[in-house]
Amino acid sequence: MGKIKSFAPIIFVLLWSTGFIGAKYILPYAEPFVFLTIRYLFATLILVAIAKAIGESLRISWPQVKQSILVSVFLHVIYIGGVFYAIFIDIPAGITAVIVSLQPILVSAVAIPLLNERLSYKQIFGLLLGFIGVTFLLIPKLFEGDLSIGFSAAGITACVLALLGTTAGYLIQKKGGSDIPFLAGTAVQFASATIIFAIASIIFEPLKVDITLEFILALAWIVIALSIGSIFLLFYLLRKGSASSVSSLYYLVPPLTAIQAYLFFGERINTIGLVGMALAALGTLIVTKEGKSSH
Repeated sequence: MGKIKSFAPIIFVLLWSTGFIGAKYILPYAEPFVFLTIRYLFATLILVAIAKAIGESLRISWPQVKQSILVSVFLHVIYIGGVFYAIFIDIPAGITAVIVSLQPILVSAVAIPLLNERLSYKQIFGLLLGFIGVTFLLIPKLFEGDLSIGFSAAGITACVLALLGTTAGYLIQKKGGSDIPFLAGTAVQFASATIIFAIASIIFEPLKVDITLEFILALAWIVIALSIGSIFLLFYLLRKGSASSVSSLYYLVPPLTAIQAYLFFGERINTIGLVGMALAALGTLIVTKEGKSSH
């Protein structure tokens, strides 16, 4: 169990960072809400199959159902939906990752009064360092090429809503989701997201999917690695650590996304971007290390 706890943050960040690249890769084959309907439908079916295979009941109380639906609206619909929509209308994956990865600042500010968490001076310093690092990652993107590309009002609004969604969903899950059985609670979350995205796709999209081998492989990765693997790890980490310490891991997402964007799409990483990666990593290390020592 100790090894799982040690490697869980690393695996979580690696998996979570692939979501932005996966979104950019798969959206040429399907519009965002249609794809997300398919994604969450398959994820729901997998969770139900796992529960049946291990003999775990999916029954939970009505208050737990309401709690799970609330988390779903913020963490899955607003956050994931916002990210996919922003990338769909040509916000670069790296910029989207940078904006939503400002989450640790919001989480820390709200967690102090809401969850009675206390931040040490080292943790505050680490959060600020991470914020500076993420800003450094954003600066080269702001001054490269045509700024009219990827900076539409709708795209930035979608990113900001995604940022607020992940912050709210994260804190709601931390505050009231720890006692909800993982499989049952997550199945309710995914089923709720499926229904909401299905309604949105019917209203706003042409319901067209180009099914190719690339689409199937990308769908499999996003469902298994992200919807199942990373969400399991996120909820596990929230049960074991403070909201502020866990959320600081998000600072590592933009550097990893930038590296993947370079490898898959040839997006360059400037010197200032490399400095930003180092600062973000150092800030995260300070916050998480201090968080462990205070427990």
